[in-house]
Amino acid sequence: MTGDHQTLALLLFSAFIAATLAITTWASRNRHGSAEEFYAGGRLFSPMENGFAIAGDYMSAASFLGISGLIALFGYDGMLYSVGFLVAWLVVLLLVAELVRNCGRFTLADVVASRMSERPVRIASGTASVTVSVLYLVAQMVGAGSLVALLLGGSSAAARTWTVIGVGALMVIYVSLGGMRATTWIQIVKAVLLMAGAVTLTVLVMVRFHGDFNQLLVSAADRSGHGKDFLAPGLKYGGGWIARFDFISLGLALVLGTAGLPHILTRFYTVPTARAARRSVVWSIGLIGSFYLMTIVLGFGAAAIVGSDAVRTSNAAGNTAVPLLALDLGGGAGSTGGTVLFAVVAAIAFATILAVVAGITLASSASVAHDLYASLRRKHAKQRSEVAVARTAAAGIGAVAIGLGLLARDLNVAFLVGLAFAVAASANLPVLLYSLFWRDFTTRGAVWSVYGGLIPAVLLVLVSPVVSGAPGALFPGVDFQVFPLENPGIVSIPLGFLAGWLGTVLSSESPDRAKHAETEVRSLTGAGAV
Repeated sequence: MTGDHQTLALLLFSAFIAATLAITTWASRNRHGSAEEFYAGGRLFSPMENGFAIAGDYMSAASFLGISGLIALFGYDGMLYSVGFLVAWLVVLLLVAELVRNCGRFTLADVVASRMSERPVRIASGTASVTVSVLYLVAQMVGAGSLVALLLGGSSAAARTWTVIGVGALMVIYVSLGGMRATTWIQIVKAVLLMAGAVTLTVLVMVRFHGDFNQLLVSAADRSGHGKDFLAPGLKYGGGWIARFDFISLGLALVLGTAGLPHILTRFYTVPTARAARRSVVWSIGLIGSFYLMTIVLGFGAAAIVGSDAVRTSNAAGNTAVPLLALDLGGGAGSTGGTVLFAVVAAIAFATILAVVAGITLASSASVAHDLYASLRRKHAKQRSEVAVARTAAAGIGAVAIGLGLLARDLNVAFLVGLAFAVAASANLPVLLYSLFWRDFTTRGAVWSVYGGLIPAVLLVLVSPVVSGAPGALFPGVDFQVFPLENPGIVSIPLGFLAGWLGTVLSSESPDRAKHAETEVRSLTGAGAV
């Protein structure tokens, strides 16, 4: 990229960072140090504000960079991510949003522990939440590294490294100083910027093809190198039974995983009532739905205008398809319009990454402090000390995410998020649904459900082609691959449900049906909700 690209994009990066740091400073001056303020922003956000924040949390680097890149490389098969992420919100709206808001206080573990023995349930649920959050954070770090590598010419390993470290440092600052209030306003600003950028690029793509979507698809197929196969199922997931099972596994993970994501569930606690939580999801569905429709246009647009080979050459995983598309739509390399549009899109993508990592870090640090620390030191854990632990945990989680982000920097960000969704669907969703809807569910069932989904999901990833035995693996030079699928969801999700059922039926503990009745009334009516 030219020096103009670099200068302008870096100026826009700096402007957004300055604005978000100003928001964080303002928020830190308007807090009173309580756990409710730090974790839930005082529960003062309106449904519209929270809807924009939820959309901001959900529309991550995986959405803006990864999905468009996968569509640009694999056509029809890449659209699975757009469809899966979007359909997942129906599960959240129908099964989770209102009930979770009524039953919990700050974290997913609150919902489960409301009718169980608290300590083992909180430790298990907190461990699973931190694992999911770290996996999600790694995807954002990889996206940041790819973006800045493109900006600086695509060959600077040092730039990637320092970018990942810089993003990690910023996310710790946002969370430690501003808590949920700052994080939410950063998400709102980012959601507005991202929607504006996506709308602009979508309009420019359709103008290029005179509003003819069919012509866009034909051109994308022509320039993809695959012809009509580009527009048919099977380019990525049609090579045999393994690829087809991978397809099913990924679909399950995407559709079921959203309802188990800690940073999304935490959002429902920032509004005052369950009705407001439900209305927040309606707002977010409108924003997210329109955005994912636009990613389809952007992905096929990148294939048609930039070319799949050019996208692959720039970044093998396709993470740079949208910035390259912006460069071409603005007039090409060296043009003023191309420089400006590229820089704006790069800055929006960077803003997306910063905002999402702040939300995820807050949710994971809340799990460490509110669930793990407070469970282990229940008698001594006061609100202020719990918040102090959360701030310290944010730094530790940031360090882990930085290290893993540097290790996984050549993987597609949407693919990495798919792994996080698989772990969330395996470890968090079964225990959440059982707790809400099964009156005989016991503490042992809850603990077994979490670990019965979490451990297989993580182990299957470690012995899959993601880690070894494949050209694009984390360690391509070694081969300890045993599990043939890249996404473990098709195995680990049923195991999570099975383990919860087995733990319950084999438990000597009698289920507390009175507590379940209390939880049921509270979840459905909001009576007694915090």
